[in-house]
Amino acid sequence: MPTNTLREWFQTPLGHYLLEKERAYLDEVTPDIFGFHALQLGMTDVDLLRENRITHKLRIGKEDEVDVRAECQELPIATQSIDMVLLAHVLEFADEPHAILREVDRVMMPEGHLVIVGFNPWSLWGLRSALGFSRHLHPWNGRFLSLLRVKDWLALLGFEVSAGRLIAYAPPFDRERWIRRFGFMEPAGDRWWAVGGAVYMLQAIKRVKGMRLITPAWQEKAAREKALVAATKRQGHEGAKTAAHLRIVK
Repeated sequence: MPTNTLREWFQTPLGHYLLEKERAYLDEVTPDIFGFHALQLGMTDVDLLRENRITHKLRIGKEDEVDVRAECQELPIATQSIDMVLLAHVLEFADEPHAILREVDRVMMPEGHLVIVGFNPWSLWGLRSALGFSRHLHPWNGRFLSLLRVKDWLALLGFEVSAGRLIAYAPPFDRERWIRRFGFMEPAGDRWWAVGGAVYMLQAIKRVKGMRLITPAWQEKAAREKALVAATKRQGHEGAKTAAHLRIVK
């Protein structure tokens, strides 16, 4: 049966396959992101931040079961109040993806973490979308944005890419048995065709020029002691060189 929404597509065998890959990655990386407030934009019927330890998490979108109903480019969130934002398949289906990134930049705290999940146009999945097969159906009707373009947008907004990877290398077959049959492409793709994953998972940090992070006192003390030891060793080395030089002169 044709799928008219992205949510319905994720209920298909191919959608299930991709969702498992995405959740596995997010379950691995999001527990290490801390703060007080987190937002999930996109795929709001699925808790993609289930392993994250941030207490206050909101899912925002136009669907019925979200915590807050709003447009992603007009978030009813205070400026610089969010520690983490997850954009899950939002940009490729937006009329103005760059406007959404600007809005995300506005609500994020300095040094906040942004995670972007997007379809990769330079993959077999991107080829299926470009060729027009099922072009009127999700997810093939989206405008897949290249990883380089997204990185450029992030750089213009002052974000620094910190990590990421591509996932899901099996061809986009609709039948489960064909997806399983091509399971061998997962380890092969990671090793030999790293740019060909169906989806990129990108992590970035919001940097603010001129801002200095305040570290715990014990960290500052350790840093000062380390610097002092290094300076002492350097002075001792220079003193030894001077004494040797004097001996030679004499």
